Amino acid sequence: MRDGLIYCARIGEIPELFADYSARELEAVLSFFEFRARKSQTPPRATPDGAPWRAWLFVGGRGAGKTRAGAEWVRGMAGGFVDFSDKPVARIALIGETWADARDVMIEGVSGILAAHQKWDRPQWEASRRRLTWRNGAIAQVFSAEDPESLRGPQFDAAWCDEVAKWRHAQEVWDMLQFGLRLGEWPRAMVTTTPRPLALLKKLMADPANVVTRASTRANAENLAPGFLRAIEERYGGTRLGRQEIDGAIVEERAEALWSRDMLEQARIAVAPPLARIVVAIDPPAASHKRADKCGIVAAGVDGDWLVHVLADATIAAAKPAEWAARATALYHELQADALVVEVNQGGDMVASVIAQADPSVPVVKVRATRGKYLRAAPVALLYEQNRVRHAGAFPELEDEMCAFGPDGLMNGASPDRLDALVWAITHLALDGKRATPRVRRL
Repeated sequence: MRDGLIYCARIGEIPELFADYSARELEAVLSFFEFRARKSQTPPRATPDGAPWRAWLFVGGRGAGKTRAGAEWVRGMAGGFVDFSDKPVARIALIGETWADARDVMIEGVSGILAAHQKWDRPQWEASRRRLTWRNGAIAQVFSAEDPESLRGPQFDAAWCDEVAKWRHAQEVWDMLQFGLRLGEWPRAMVTTTPRPLALLKKLMADPANVVTRASTRANAENLAPGFLRAIEERYGGTRLGRQEIDGAIVEERAEALWSRDMLEQARIAVAPPLARIVVAIDPPAASHKRADKCGIVAAGVDGDWLVHVLADATIAAAKPAEWAARATALYHELQADALVVEVNQGGDMVASVIAQADPSVPVVKVRATRGKYLRAAPVALLYEQNRVRHAGAFPELEDEMCAFGPDGLMNGASPDRLDALVWAITHLALDGKRATPRVRRL
């Protein structure tokens, strides 16, 4: 009956199917997770290439519904439900950061395995033996990621691994699990975690044999306390911690980078003070086609104490010069800026001409690069170290470039367009030896 309901739900026959149901009966039917689950919480059928996947990684923010998805996956695997498994699996591994985490979150938690079952089909939980047993004979054994050797010996059809990014011995535990996933026709694992820049996690996400599902905390808003999202967005939105814990993003940091995440967090303020001078800096792309680099557009200003304040990142992927010129001049007017600072190495007078066509009233300061990007950026990074630069808000993509930029450029080999524009803006405001007469304005 249950599998039939799920099939009908998929083909859109719910209204007709439930026409004669009472409110109580309808509530009981809709208690099935499959009727309420988001697409991100349901198992993928195959990899993008159509092959059976080896691991399904549900990577998301805090409260994104990862634990419930994992618990329901275990229930579906143990029961042999449609879209989960062709038949019930016999042995399942449940691996948490610690034994206590596995018990309190994965098993007994409000979104855990016991809560995912109705009373009539709930498995027997034997805490002393650290195992769940279903009526059909399926067994799930609980393990701690603190003890990789405990996985040496047991064998499984499936495994649910929770919060892998927090595991102390992540690679060792994962390796031991792979040797044990050797039962059935399709042994596989589900991973639920809030991401961190962990080598194992990045490797698993890049493996074409695996499938990655992403979800932010916002995706599960209807199941969270009223006001919770607003409160954490106001406090953490756009910050390193917010991007990791709310957006579910892996926030990279390069050891030899000129900037660190901590440096940028210390520079962050909510609103800029009255400013003496504001400029919008442009790093134009070398070509004008769809695959060209982005046009870096960053605005910054200085206050009466000559502290620099980064105000906006309006970088654009523009195929035509007129598009980025319009974007830059619009930002100039929005901020009541004093000038556009434009690098002219690539386009020379053409760059100034394009801006003049967009708005001839905008003053343009031409700058030319005579040193490499790293040498130009180093004095700007020193201003951050000296606590002379503030970020008025959060600029995630710009800050990613800053924390990935080393002597050989960005880690991914791309052009640091946003960073180049930032460097031109701050260099003009604080490092060229000129100081404008302060005139107070508020943003």
